Amino acid sequence: MTTMTETSARFREFKMPDVGEGLTEAEILKWFVQPGDTVTDGQVVCEVETAKAAVELPIPFDGVVHELRFPEGTTVDVGEVIIAVDVAPGSDDAPAAETAPAVVQQPVEEAEPEAPKGRQPVLVGYGVAESSTKRRARRGAGVPGPAAAAVQAEINGHGAKAAESRPLAKPPVRKLAKDLGIDLATVTPTGEGGVITREDVHAAAAPAPAEAPVRTEVSAEVPAPAVASSPAPAGRETRIPVKGVRKAIAQAMVGSAFTAPHVTEFVTVDVTRTMKLVAELKEDKDMAGVRVNPLLIIAKALLVAIRRNPAVNAAWDEASQEIVQKHYVNLGIAAATPRGLIVPNIKDAHDMTLPQLGEALGELVSTAREGRTSPAAMAGGTVTITNVGVFGVDTGTPILNSGESAILAIGTIKPQPWVHKGKVKPRQVTTLALSFDHRLVDGELGSKVLADVAAILEQPKRLITWG
Repeated sequence: MTTMTETSARFREFKMPDVGEGLTEAEILKWFVQPGDTVTDGQVVCEVETAKAAVELPIPFDGVVHELRFPEGTTVDVGEVIIAVDVAPGSDDAPAAETAPAVVQQPVEEAEPEAPKGRQPVLVGYGVAESSTKRRARRGAGVPGPAAAAVQAEINGHGAKAAESRPLAKPPVRKLAKDLGIDLATVTPTGEGGVITREDVHAAAAPAPAEAPVRTEVSAEVPAPAVASSPAPAGRETRIPVKGVRKAIAQAMVGSAFTAPHVTEFVTVDVTRTMKLVAELKEDKDMAGVRVNPLLIIAKALLVAIRRNPAVNAAWDEASQEIVQKHYVNLGIAAATPRGLIVPNIKDAHDMTLPQLGEALGELVSTAREGRTSPAAMAGGTVTITNVGVFGVDTGTPILNSGESAILAIGTIKPQPWVHKGKVKPRQVTTLALSFDHRLVDGELGSKVLADVAAILEQPKRLITWG
C-alpha cells in the first residue's frame, strides 16, 4: 500500500498502535476530530476499544486533519493507517491526486489467513489465552476506489453534523448513552460547564421526577452493572455481538475453567471486630482522605496470609513444566463496568502500608469509574479479590484468572446469630471462598491461606502480630 508519507513529506499518517501487549485489532468507538480540525502533539483524537479496555489515542504530531480512514464502529487491524494529518498546511507542494488514499484492490470477501499460534493477545486481567479464531477481513482495504471515496464521504458527512453542535460528555458517558440508545443532543446536562454526566443519561433513559436517578458508577468491590428502566424491546429476542471486552472475558473464562483444576474452600467468620476497626479508622487522622471499608482490611489480611504462605503466590508454566514463584504481589480487584468485567491490579501491594493500600484502592476505583483503566493496569496480576457481597450474595466459587493460582471471594457481611463467649449473640458474619489451582496449591496450603485470612478478620490485631 502506498502511503501518503511516501508520496509527500507534507502529510503524516498515524497508524493503529498496539495499545496492549500482543493485541491485533481495535474498534474505533469515537472520533474527537474531523477533517479540517487543527491538532497538536499529544492531543487525543479518538477512543478505541480493544480486548482489554477502552483507550484514548493521542496524535504524535502537529497539523491539520486531512482525512479519517475509517468511520466509528469499524474494527481496524494494528498497523493500519487511521488518520492522515497535513503537517504543513498552506503549502502547495502536494499534488491534488494525493487527496484520496491509495487502495489495494482485492476481493472484499477474502479473509486473512489464520493468525499464527504462539504469542497470543493478553486478555482483560486474565493473562495469555489461546485463541482459535481467524482474523477478519480488513475493512476498507478491499474496497475499490469509488467505494473508498464513499466511506470518506460518510465520515466527512458525519463529522459535519457533529461539528455543528457536539454535546459535552466524557467518552465513558458517550458509550453509556450509545448502549442505552440515548441521543446526547436530547439530554439536559447538569455537570459543571455544561458537561453531561452518567446521571443525566440515566435520567433521560428513565425519567422519574419522584425518584433519584439510578447510579451505575463502577466500584472496585464488583458493583452492579448499569441498570436503567426502558420500554420493552420489540420482538422476542435481542442479539448482541460478542466482541471486545466481553469476547475476551468469555475466552479467558473457558480457558481458565478447562485448564486449571479448580478447588474451592469456604469458611464462615465473625468479622465484628473488623467492622469496629473500620469505623475507628474512618475517624483516624492518619487515614484522612483514604477510602476506608472492609475491602481494605480484607486486602491487607490476604497480603499478610500470602507473606506467611508464599507458595500460594505462584503460577504454572505449562510450556516449561515449571512452577514460577512470585516474590511480589500484584493484587487484582475485580470490577464490573458497562463494558464488562475488568481486573486492574495494584502493583507491589505487598510493600504498601495500610494508608498506601487504601490510596491505591481509591485510585483504582476512581480510574475505573471514569473508564480510564489502562491495559498496563490489568496486566501482571498474581492473585485476585472479588466481592460478591455487594449484591447480597453469601458466597460463590470464583474462577481463577489465567496465570494466577488463587482468587478470594468475599460474601455479604450481615448480622447473624453466633456463639460468642458461650452465648448466642448477634454478630457481623461473612463467608469467604478461596479458589486455587490444585496443580501447584494442595489442600493444606490453600486451607492455611484461607484460615489465616479468617483469623485476621476475626482478630484484626493479628495484622500487627503477624504482619
